[in-house]
Amino acid sequence: MARKLVVGITQGDGNGISYEVIIKALADERMLDICTPVIYGSSKIFGFYKKQIHNIEQINTHVITSAKDIHAKRVNIINCLPENVFVEPGQPTPESAKSAMTALERAVADIKEGMIDVLVTAPINKRAMVGEGFGYTGHTEYLEKEFGVDDVAMIMVSDQLRVGVVTGHISLKDVPSQITTEKIVNKLRLMRKSLQRDFGVDSPKIAVLGLNPHCGDGGLLGDEEQQIILPAVKIANDEGIMAFGPYSPDGFFGLGNYQRFDAVLAMYHDQGLTPFKALAFEEGVNFTAGLPIVRTSPDHGTAYEMAGRDLADPRSMKSAIYAAIDIYNKRADYDELVAGRMTIQLPDTEIRPKGGRIIE
Repeated sequence: MARKLVVGITQGDGNGISYEVIIKALADERMLDICTPVIYGSSKIFGFYKKQIHNIEQINTHVITSAKDIHAKRVNIINCLPENVFVEPGQPTPESAKSAMTALERAVADIKEGMIDVLVTAPINKRAMVGEGFGYTGHTEYLEKEFGVDDVAMIMVSDQLRVGVVTGHISLKDVPSQITTEKIVNKLRLMRKSLQRDFGVDSPKIAVLGLNPHCGDGGLLGDEEQQIILPAVKIANDEGIMAFGPYSPDGFFGLGNYQRFDAVLAMYHDQGLTPFKALAFEEGVNFTAGLPIVRTSPDHGTAYEMAGRDLADPRSMKSAIYAAIDIYNKRADYDELVAGRMTIQLPDTEIRPKGGRIIE
């Protein structure tokens, strides 16, 4: 039986719905049977929002200042914010942005040290954080730099659909110049590796969407499909990646063709996330593929208009926690299987197994 993982959860923007969805997600005592939650934020803010939520049973919390003191059978809260932290539900403020940054930085430091196993990030206000000196357009870009990887892929995940994007948090007017054959091929490589290692799909089939309406309509509405996307699909195929397309997004999703594939690669943020959220908003999860650690997040934002009103739906946060645990365990199984296929050195004999695991 897999060991119970330590799940680090960053508070995100404390003036949005983050604490409400975290509290509701962790209110079920069965959650403690599958993981040890560690919230990075403030016990004061946690207590404030807990009072606003109806029908919540007693939550056994353990307030600490260091991950070294985690209690395996409690909801742990690491106080990493000032005692006089101020809450203004529904309002993006410099203080809430700074607090979100502090919680994120502390959690990342702990996962680098092996104090927590996986990272679940609650929603932030990107504009407010950039205004306070956060030099990234989102969690994805920050984590890419923090862990020193060349490229990552944002993949939206649900039981019925997985959608990755070539370009992420950039202006729509900048998308065409950022779509290159090399970038598409790199994302396809990342997605195939992640589908195999993180989701247990042996031979993943990936659909690639076009950029222009009707895939350019034979060049009438643009030639990126012929000049950039098709060559990328061919290169990927030559490498053994089962990529198909490009497909026109409206018909592709409208006819349910996504059900024939293990994942979909969209060209830009809204092209992929709009249909994903229309189909799977309540349970959707944002996963960052290509990192050495497992990071997930709910697929919604701060939702200031709901903050402090007991209206937020915790299902996406629950799914983010479940997904982080599942991906961690599948990744461990995959790595163990790959290690088992490597050359095993025994006394006076070298054995190269054809597959499976070596049982001593």
